[in-house]
Amino acid sequence: NFIMPVLMILGTLGFMFGTGGSALGAKTLGEGNKEKANRIFSFLVYFASGCGIVLMFLGFFLIRPLCAIMGAEGEMLSDCVTYGRIILIAFPAFILQMEFQSFFVAAEKPDLGLYVSIICGVTNMVLDYLFIAVFGMGLVGAAIATVCGECIGGFVPLIYFAAKNSSPFRLGKTKWYPFILKKTCTNGSSE
Repeated sequence: NFIMPVLMILGTLGFMFGTGGSALGAKTLGEGNKEKANRIFSFLVYFASGCGIVLMFLGFFLIRPLCAIMGAEGEMLSDCVTYGRIILIAFPAFILQMEFQSFFVAAEKPDLGLYVSIICGVTNMVLDYLFIAVFGMGLVGAAIATVCGECIGGFVPLIYFAAKNSSPFRLGKTKWYPFILKKTCTNGSSE
């Protein structure tokens, strides 16, 4: 309970990309430009993944001083660092999980988003019981169970959108520049 709020605050990056990106993607689909909508979708998925990887590595180095600033000391500090570093392993998947929940709705597949959320939660609960109560892994077991649930929440939708699917969104290649914003020149052409 001490470190998880920090990780959740960082994870809202995925929620931000998902909420804004799905609105932009849905608007673009509504305008009849499916190709551009898929480029937007793909760009945001790749960008969010990259942000998750960067935050994962930064988190490994900054988690101890961050917990100390928040007041953790002694065994509490050690437990927060252990739990936080294990959770950070799945941070890119967690950001994707948050992002895909919004994109499932924009892709007209809210039921899939619900099913993925349920599977993530049930996986976490079952593995919590197994790792903590049965195998006696304690804090490490709880963190590993959470990582497993987050990986399901991030990678199952990633596989779904990367494969041929019945939604309007499909993960594909995209250019790594802000193609979304076009500047109109004074002579009427686009840059």
